[in-house]
Amino acid sequence: MVLLDCYILSSVSQSGKIAVVGGCREYTGAPYFSAISALKIGADLSHVFCTKDAAPVIKSYSPELIVHPILEESYSIRDEEKSSISAKVITEVEKWMERFDCLVVGPGLGRDPFLLDCVSNIMKHARERNVPMVIDGDGLYLVTNCLDLVSGYPLAVLTPNVNEYKRLVQKVLNSEVNDENGTDQLLSLAKGIGGVTILRKGKSDFVSDGKTACAVSIYGSPRRCGGQGDILSGSVAVFLSWARQCAAKGEVSMNPTILGCVAGSALLRYAASMAFDNKKRSTLTGDIIECLGRSLQEICPV
Repeated sequence: MVLLDCYILSSVSQSGKIAVVGGCREYTGAPYFSAISALKIGADLSHVFCTKDAAPVIKSYSPELIVHPILEESYSIRDEEKSSISAKVITEVEKWMERFDCLVVGPGLGRDPFLLDCVSNIMKHARERNVPMVIDGDGLYLVTNCLDLVSGYPLAVLTPNVNEYKRLVQKVLNSEVNDENGTDQLLSLAKGIGGVTILRKGKSDFVSDGKTACAVSIYGSPRRCGGQGDILSGSVAVFLSWARQCAAKGEVSMNPTILGCVAGSALLRYAASMAFDNKKRSTLTGDIIECLGRSLQEICPV
C-alpha cells in the first residue's frame, strides 16, 4: 500500500511549493534540513521564513533555498516597535501565501515570545486561506500552549516526538500516555483537537486523524540522529501537497493528510536504512538527506 501510494503521489504534474517557518540565532540547521529535504524529494521550490540573524547562515548552506529574513526576536527590537514590525511580517508573508502548497511551522523556531506571536499570526492567515500546515519542533510548543491555532483545522498535521506527544496528551486529554491502549488514545487525542492529523513518531510511527489510525513500521535504522524529524516534516509537506492534488482529481480516496504522513514516514525510514547501511554509527542527518532521492526512485521508479 505504501509503495502504491508513493508511486501515485510522485506522478503528479505540479510538484509543489513548500515554505518553512523557522530558524533563529541558535537554530539554523533544522529549517535547512526541512526545506532541502522537500527539494530532494521533488518539490518545485522551497522557501524559508526566518530571523534576520539566521538568514545569512541558512543561505550559506545552499543556494537552492529561497530565504526570507523577515522575523525578529525580542532582544533586537524595542517594545514600541513590536506592533509595526508584527504588521510588516504579516504583510511580507501575505505576498507569498497564496503560492504555497504547504507550510512547515517550527523547525529551529525557538521560544522567543515575540517571535512566537508573529508565527501565531502567520498560522492564522494560513488557516484562513486553507493552506495545509505541518507543525513540528517549537511549533508544537506553540500549539500546545494555544490549541486554537489548529483546533478544528483538518489540514493541520502535528508530528510530535515522545516528549511533545506527552505534553499534548496531558494538555488535551488531561491524562498520561497509555501505550497499552496507544491507538485508542491517539484517536482520542486527534479527535480532541478537532480532527487534526497526528503523526506520533517512535520505533513505529502512528498516524491518526481522529477517525482512523495506522502504523508505519517498515524499514528504519537503529541509529537515531538529531534532525530526522526535520527531514520528516519536509517530506510530509511534499507528500501532503501531492496527495491533495491527487484527491482533487479523484485518484485517491484516503484522507490526504493521512496519506502524506504515511508516505513521508515510509520514505524517511527507507532513506535512514540506506544511509545506515553505508555509514553505520557515523550516520548523520545529511547522509539521510542524500539518500532521499535514491530511496524514492527505488520505491517508485520513474
